[in-house]
Amino acid sequence: MTTVILVDDQDLVREGLRALLTRDEAIRVVAEAADGRRGVDAVRRYRPDVVLMDLRMPVLDGIAATAEITADPALVGTAVVVLTTFDEDGDIVSALQAGAVGYLLKSSTRDDLRQAVVRAGAGERLLSPSVLAQLMDLVAGGSAAPVPDPRLALLSERELEVLTRVGQGDTNAEIAATLFLSPATARTYVSRILAKLGARDRPELLVIAHRSGLVPP
Repeated sequence: MTTVILVDDQDLVREGLRALLTRDEAIRVVAEAADGRRGVDAVRRYRPDVVLMDLRMPVLDGIAATAEITADPALVGTAVVVLTTFDEDGDIVSALQAGAVGYLLKSSTRDDLRQAVVRAGAGERLLSPSVLAQLMDLVAGGSAAPVPDPRLALLSERELEVLTRVGQGDTNAEIAATLFLSPATARTYVSRILAKLGARDRPELLVIAHRSGLVPP
């Protein structure tokens, strides 16, 4: 069972999300909050697996609330997924820097949203396809000539192949299908690469792959 807290200043949005998520027997919404400050308080009280966090809210915005949650050692088991109507580059980068494990748009499909909640609760990091494309464009557009990262020498040939696929925006399932691996093995490779490179999350691997020239601009 994945427990969730909804943080959004619009009552109708929270009601809709609750109705949508509770159709899945594997998800339970344990609390709601109408601003970032109440959201942080609710997270400290209930310690959910996942927080669906809006960006534009009164009292405390979603970026600040996310940073406060991810900085609290007592909440290390809680994953924050930003769910917003805004897909501006600055918001995406700020949310990821604040520690969000995912960034989804409210235009996402119902199935995508439910799957995202379960995946985030299981420790995966995720971005909606359009957001991932923007992040890739942002990285590519801000890069000069590729500069090989010396840490890549720590990776095996297979791990480099996996990192390249991550840099192209593939999910673990897509990596598995392309490289003829099981999904569990693909996930293990990604975890191993994160550890070897000292990277915090999947978006950071994407940046490393692009800046090192593993993925052509």
